[in-house]
Amino acid sequence: MASYFNDEHRMLRDMVREFAKNEVEPIADELDQNERFPSELVDQMGDLGLMGIPYPEDYGGAGMDTVAYALAVEELTKACSSTAITMAAHTSLGTFPIYQFGTEEQKQKYLPKMTSGEWLGAFGLTEPQAGSDASGTKTTAVPDGDEWIVNGAKMFMTNGGHAGVIVFTAVTDPDAENVGKGISCFIVEADTPGLVIGTKEKKMGWRASDTHQVFFEDMRLPKENLLGKLNHGYVQFMETLDGGRISVAAMGLGLAEAAFEASKKYVNEREAFGRKIKKFQGVSFPLADMKTKIEAARHLTFNAAQLKDEGKDFKLEAGMAKLYTSELATWAANQAVQTHGGYGYIKDFPVERYFRDAKILEIGEGTSEIQRLVIAREVLKDS
Repeated sequence: MASYFNDEHRMLRDMVREFAKNEVEPIADELDQNERFPSELVDQMGDLGLMGIPYPEDYGGAGMDTVAYALAVEELTKACSSTAITMAAHTSLGTFPIYQFGTEEQKQKYLPKMTSGEWLGAFGLTEPQAGSDASGTKTTAVPDGDEWIVNGAKMFMTNGGHAGVIVFTAVTDPDAENVGKGISCFIVEADTPGLVIGTKEKKMGWRASDTHQVFFEDMRLPKENLLGKLNHGYVQFMETLDGGRISVAAMGLGLAEAAFEASKKYVNEREAFGRKIKKFQGVSFPLADMKTKIEAARHLTFNAAQLKDEGKDFKLEAGMAKLYTSELATWAANQAVQTHGGYGYIKDFPVERYFRDAKILEIGEGTSEIQRLVIAREVLKDS
């Protein structure tokens, strides 16, 4: 893996690994069982510089790259998926659009508070009738003098109830004929009148992650809160999702590794029929498959991250990495539960949590079906 990682990457990895082992892992089960948002861990991650890894120091970031960021996400996920997605959604979905498409004034206003962890970022795209069909946005933003009047709703918003700033899409040209052409992107601060934080979702996994419905009720925004070009929000958010898929790939990789390590530990301790169960091929072969697939996932993930850092087209590679690692995580977690037998089904062992946390990776940031569509379009576009 030398082609992906330099000494700075390894130092960051080791630091995050130590933090995850000492601070995150000991409370991961408690966070999950009580559905408690990890506020103290967010503060600590801010102090460690983990909330702005891939952003320039001029905006308060760590000045590192996507490879470094993916390494951090991987290590956090090994300990707690809820903590990892809190950081990842903030970084790749909440912060990226402002950095990539914002004016210099917007960057100076928002990024330092976000990269420091003072403000969490959130991303509003999904709506009750617009999930995989992101172009089906119904939220509207109507110009009124020097303001926009926004009405609508978003759902499944990670960090929605704890965010200091939210970026979201709304229809600004309802007469646009082409898909997504009449959608724009906006920035809203959490204390804005008309922004209503709705129900907190009760989830199967990622139970300590904050997921909310969010409503806009005659919410007024200054004209300068438009993010990027008017009627270009759909394209901007699709670009944002390309990078976000590297985040999910890193999470899938980390969760698969956690499932593998838990299984390896268990088979080295558990005895049946008078010997360690690792001696049985029916037990050892799934671990061999896990390890092989994990290494393939590692290359897919960090190849996509490296291409992004090099400024090259990475849409295909991010889609493949997200598809493969998310499905790997689900498979590996299932294998880990099976390896643990009855113990894998109870909450005394972390593989039960891994099993619940894994499935959302095949849904969020574009379902597996959408990933296959993206991949197919990319490989066939020149044929």
